This record gives sequence, structure tokens and C-alpha cells, in this order.
Amino acid sequence: TRGKVFANAQTGNIILLGHNAMNGAFTDAFRYLVPVLAFAGGIYISEVIRGIYREYGKLHWRQIVVVLEILLLFVVGFLPQSMNMAANILVSFVCAMQVEAFRKMKGSAYASTMCIGNLRSATEMLYRYYGVILVFGIGAALGSFMTSLFEERTIWISCGFLFVCFCIMFIKEDIEGERGLD
Repeated sequence: TRGKVFANAQTGNIILLGHNAMNGAFTDAFRYLVPVLAFAGGIYISEVIRGIYREYGKLHWRQIVVVLEILLLFVVGFLPQSMNMAANILVSFVCAMQVEAFRKMKGSAYASTMCIGNLRSATEMLYRYYGVILVFGIGAALGSFMTSLFEERTIWISCGFLFVCFCIMFIKEDIEGERGLD
């Protein structure tokens, strides 16, 4: 609505900035640079607010960020189309403050103003959990087949897998110790 500029996530603006700059369209490139700089400014100001008001007793520092967001977005609603650059600057600034101040929900990282990281995290979790379920199902099927061959001694195969896991734990500890992660 405001000049075909992304205000919430800056990846598109950076791509369009580079594309326009390489094609000599510097005015268009500048149009995409400004929201990126405003976004960086919003991150910075959010951190300043956190630093100043972290120990403030009456309001949480995030509440101060939200009030500032409300005020700035309210102003944007009054800006005419002729002031798209100002509107994009303010919205980019607010989105940066939002994404910086609200990084986690119930202990899980998320981005409140964009979906790419959330989509990645959700798909990763889907992969991990369904991968575990798939391996469990394959193990149950193999266990059933192996039981028909080895009867009660099939349990010894589990002992072999557990021994391999036991040994792998030593390797992992050595790697973590080398990196100073222990």
C-alpha cells in the first residue's frame, strides 16, 4: 500500500536495493535502503529502552515498547500516500522494535512480524518429531519380524543398539570438550 516497500521483514528490501543499485536506479535503491536503516534503528532503540527500563518497577520495558509502537502506528494512519517514505520508515522502525522486544513465546523463539523463521522452526520440529515416530514405527515392524526368527532372544538386538548409543555418547562428549562446550 505504501510504495511497494516491505516494512516488516527487510530481506526483500535488501534484494530490491541491490537489484536497483546494480541497474543504476539509485533513487529506487534509496527507497529500499531507508526502511532497512529504520529497521536497524528500531532494533537499537528497543535495546536502549531495555537497558534504561529493565529495572523500572512501574512498567515492564516491553510495555514501553508497545506504547511507543501504538503511538507511531497511530500517526502512520494519518499520513497521506504522498508521505509513503515516512510511513515506511515508521512502520519498519516499529516492526524492528516488536521483533526485538518479543523474541520468545512460552520459552520458544519466534518472530512476531515475519514468518520465515517461524516456518523454518515449525518445519524443523515437524521433521524431528515425525522422524522419531517414523523410526519408532520401523523399529516396531523390524522387532515383530525379528521376533518371528529369534523369539525371546530378539531383545538382544536392542542391547546391541543401546551399546552403540553408549559408545556414541563418549564421542559426543569428546567433541564438545574440544570446543569448550562442556
